[in-house]
Amino acid sequence: MASSPFDWIDEQARLRERAGLVRTLRPRPAESGLLDLAGNDYLGLARHPEVTEGAAAAAHRWGGGATGSRLVSGSTELHAELERELAAFCGFESALVLSSGYAANLAAVTALAPHGSLIVSDAGNHASLIDGCRLARGTTQVVPHTDPDAVRKALGTHQGPAVVVTDSVFSVDGDATPLPQLADVCREFGAGLLVDDAHGLGVLGEGGRGALHAAGLAGAPGAVATVTLSKSLGSQGGAVLGPAKVIDHLVNAARTLIFDTGLAPAAAGAALAALRVLRREPERATRVRAVASGLHELLTGEGLSAVRPDAAVVSVRAPSPEAAVRWAADCRGAGLAVGCFRPPSVPDGVSRLRLTARADLSDAQVADAVRVISRTAP
Repeated sequence: MASSPFDWIDEQARLRERAGLVRTLRPRPAESGLLDLAGNDYLGLARHPEVTEGAAAAAHRWGGGATGSRLVSGSTELHAELERELAAFCGFESALVLSSGYAANLAAVTALAPHGSLIVSDAGNHASLIDGCRLARGTTQVVPHTDPDAVRKALGTHQGPAVVVTDSVFSVDGDATPLPQLADVCREFGAGLLVDDAHGLGVLGEGGRGALHAAGLAGAPGAVATVTLSKSLGSQGGAVLGPAKVIDHLVNAARTLIFDTGLAPAAAGAALAALRVLRREPERATRVRAVASGLHELLTGEGLSAVRPDAAVVSVRAPSPEAAVRWAADCRGAGLAVGCFRPPSVPDGVSRLRLTARADLSDAQVADAVRVISRTAP
């Protein structure tokens, strides 16, 4: 029998299986009895009646899809309204909505790092930032995790445009980057600062306005933020926030904006409704941070190795990829859904359970979750 051009995949599959790194899709039902500490619905807004009604009303008015790219037919008055309110809430001059947070990061990095420029990228950055660096025409230098001195050293080797790229809160361990120190280094060298605030929006800053707002950097001429609409805002999509001239440049230069279909109206409507709920109920941001701190305190009290959270993510280390998979499965069997992060998703090669705090979790639910995690620990 003739060989298949994809026979090489079989060997890749065997290697993944031996390393304990096989991944599978697990469709979830509309209703589940599991206590969810795996998803990213930090503020508990994905099923909020105002948010679901916002999605439904937008679909009824504008249709099921955007019908084209943002530059053709995919920009509606709803998209513009979301951009205005998002920029105003976070403290930036302008905003641009894209089809995902991933697309927003690709847009920002590639458009702001032309040929001859230097990108200084944190070693712990999200895959979407890493891919943006790979696609950009500038040269990328990866520096040690959350190390402003390493950033200063990298910038000192370059003459010309430069941009420092970092997560505000890193998705694996939930630790935060030292934004004020990074901003000082950027100002010293005239470099731009591009921050992925996916895990900061809705959690950090006054009323959940984000990590850059908390650091006094919102609206700064050299600062640009990217956000996702799929975590705290319970919807889908992404956005870039920054000076108006930066946003105008992205409209003309960002390929994931120019060549991708615009965000579906239902997602824009849901995100706008969620943003308005957050503006009205800023205590949700305070509560999610308290839940995260409570999880960490109880987990470490049980003798588990948990990283102190700077936002809503709590990371618990596992002894091996196989042990992490078993641990997560045992938690699920006991009624608790948790995330399971293994290489290559973790930059240091250490597998973890990844827990996400939610503003709508009660203290009793937090305590129940910790009991399950502790009882099933390998």
